[in-house]
Amino acid sequence: MKEAPYFVEKVLWVKHWTDRLFSFAITRPASFRFRSGEFVMIGLPPREELGEKKPILRAYSIGSPSFAEELEFFSIKVPDGPLTSRLQLIQEGDEILLGKKPTGTLVLDAVRPGKRLFLFGTGTGLAPWLSVARDPDAYSRFERVIVAHGVREVKELAYRDLFTQEIFDDPLVGDEARAQLTYYPTVTREAFERQGRFTDLITSGKLFQDLGIEGDRFDPENDRAMLCGSMAMIKDTAALLEAQGLKEGSNAEPGDFVIERAFVG
Repeated sequence: MKEAPYFVEKVLWVKHWTDRLFSFAITRPASFRFRSGEFVMIGLPPREELGEKKPILRAYSIGSPSFAEELEFFSIKVPDGPLTSRLQLIQEGDEILLGKKPTGTLVLDAVRPGKRLFLFGTGTGLAPWLSVARDPDAYSRFERVIVAHGVREVKELAYRDLFTQEIFDDPLVGDEARAQLTYYPTVTREAFERQGRFTDLITSGKLFQDLGIEGDRFDPENDRAMLCGSMAMIKDTAALLEAQGLKEGSNAEPGDFVIERAFVG
């Protein structure tokens, strides 16, 4: 009998942030291994009563660090989306399908050693940074870890409490996060303490000024970056990084910045 290509896991909890965003966690199979920052295919069992024969699966970044006992995900709600229209209705105890082969380039091994690690995420593109920023390796490899989250409205700054309070009590990385982690939220469509797109904040030099970094551009010797989120943000920010002397890396050849090509059309 052919082995199923996915695990069947249980939903442990669900949290709705807004009418567009929610998070959930599922049980973790004992044999499931991944690196912080990787993604995996997840989905829901087919509804036989509706004539569905195959499950609908989508790639999701794993929000938990690699050693966590549960697997956490951060999702957008798409009203007529083939998967998220159903996924947003899940409740504790429901079944979720989990792919068996996590993969991805948003991992610490894909960037060269440096002093500062910039984690740029728009919307649910924050998900891999939930994993990377809670991994002790991030703090042993870099002197400073900057989680930059760009959203349209203030209410979409999900996990704000994690990065401003809760992570400092984490038994594994709390002390390191307190000393080395900077949370850098920005909003584009509402009044907030910081406004603007990443590209504008980088181009104007405000990003570096806000962070107390000398100069008005990235330093290829010391700065490393990871990008996740909207395709427009990734394309434009990657172009800026390259223009400032940073080279894209991969699992095969680590570089100064990485993007997740699986999510870029």
